[in-house]
Amino acid sequence: MKPELFHLGSLTVYGYGFCILLGVVAAYLHFYVNRKRIGITEDQISTLILVCGISVFVGGKLFFILEDPVLYITEPQKWLSNLGDGFVFYGSFLVTILALYWWFKRSGFVFWRLMDEVGIAGAFVHGFGKIGCLLAGCCYGLVCEREVGIVFTDAMSRARPLNTPLYPTQIWDAMVIFGAIIFMYIWRKYKQYDGQVFLIYSIVYGVGRIITEEYRGDEARGFLFDGLLTHSQLIGIVVVLFSVIFHIKSIQNKTNVLEVDNTEDKGN
Repeated sequence: MKPELFHLGSLTVYGYGFCILLGVVAAYLHFYVNRKRIGITEDQISTLILVCGISVFVGGKLFFILEDPVLYITEPQKWLSNLGDGFVFYGSFLVTILALYWWFKRSGFVFWRLMDEVGIAGAFVHGFGKIGCLLAGCCYGLVCEREVGIVFTDAMSRARPLNTPLYPTQIWDAMVIFGAIIFMYIWRKYKQYDGQVFLIYSIVYGVGRIITEEYRGDEARGFLFDGLLTHSQLIGIVVVLFSVIFHIKSIQNKTNVLEVDNTEDKGN
């Protein structure tokens, strides 16, 4: 597509970075517009964005290195040479959850209640990031028929092979994510327990990612069980299963609480 969007004098504005910036702005605006309802200050929003940014970088890079640890042990210079690229979404996802758990507890926020808002805000960054992937050519698909594929021609594109139709996996992922955002905004008014909106994001994207991974052409992301699953598919399965179990348990707990309340009312 277009790895370099435009130039401002000697400054080059890259498509991927620009899209991530748009996602961060959208995430900030989500928190800012809803700050009174959420009960969060502007300074806390800035800190939250910073915590997420550091966690996303550290987690994504760590899981990327763990996909081929031998390479980075034998060639430690690659730690710095590949610092600006090579990230795994689920690494960012899991490490960010742990970091936010620590920060929310430290700041006095109810973890799952605020995670519902983080799910929406984070999805904005993720969705725009996938558009950035399309521009940069990363996360590209397998070779396919021209009728359903997209062709990358820019020599700077990460997609391979060039000038050949590839499955539009970046577009599919972006559609799943933005679709999840719409559903989360709608369901936020009807949620049955804190954390349910965030679980929508986990489940919808998890299922979508498991499917789109089958059409990805960048084999460097790593495979398991003799090629049966990719790392992201395995993590996606675990995340979806955990989310479904959490949902079932939360509904059961809510039902039990309502039954107890009804029993007490009758006793009175």
